[in-house]
Amino acid sequence: MSQIKDYTKLPLEELLIEQKKIKKQQLSSAVLIGILIGLMIYGIFSGGFGWVYISISIFMIYIIYNGSKKLKLHLEQITAEINKKA
Repeated sequence: MSQIKDYTKLPLEELLIEQKKIKKQQLSSAVLIGILIGLMIYGIFSGGFGWVYISISIFMIYIIYNGSKKLKLHLEQITAEINKKA
């Protein structure tokens, strides 16, 4: 994830680029969470995975979800700044 930037100093073009980048990161986070949930469901119903793998998947989902919340906060800041400049 990118470092914290002062979005008030960025021009409109760079804000739009940052907005697109964050939306792509959010989409990839959602896809990864979906894959992990699918693996957990497959492991539960097939009996192929143990509880260790399920708990690792839950932990990874938790980490990805927390990162996604931070991305959402950055996206809200960028959107507010775009609305000010547009």
